[in-house]
Amino acid sequence: MHREPLLTLLRHYEPFDENERAMWQETLSFVEQHPDCFERSLLTGHVTGSAWIVSPDRSQAVLIHHRKLDRWFQPGGHCDGDPDVAAVAMKEAGEETGLRSIRLVSPAIFDIDVHPIPAKGAVPAHLHYDIRFLLEADPDEAFQDSDETNDVKWVKFGEMADFTDSESILRMIRKKNS
Repeated sequence: MHREPLLTLLRHYEPFDENERAMWQETLSFVEQHPDCFERSLLTGHVTGSAWIVSPDRSQAVLIHHRKLDRWFQPGGHCDGDPDVAAVAMKEAGEETGLRSIRLVSPAIFDIDVHPIPAKGAVPAHLHYDIRFLLEADPDEAFQDSDETNDVKWVKFGEMADFTDSESILRMIRKKNS
């Protein structure tokens, strides 16, 4: 079954706090109930893959300024049928940043977030069940332009609040210190 690798990762995951625990349980249930969970055609929601790209010294992470949503986020995107969510996170990270030095730190899930996506055109409001992986890259490597982003930056953890107030990003920073 194509969902089994993700279900195995989810069943072995230990959420960081009660907020993430609720999203983990919601995601596990969603994946168990929906064989088409990797397809964006599943209009109630779908699994997405994201990359928390950190520097080797773990003092900073990459944020992208998303062109359509006009906000700073970690790189990531739709699985579009691909059940290898870590590979999706790696692909999206490369496409959205242009970085080629990216490496997967661990095949284990780093973070889970469930967030609403507003309706747009014929696509109704839905949920993204975002599975995040820890990646590492060389902060001296230059970024490349992408059609999906307005900007890409390395942001020191202590300055992250200047770019975003997203609880999910702040949670990933707190994980560094746990």
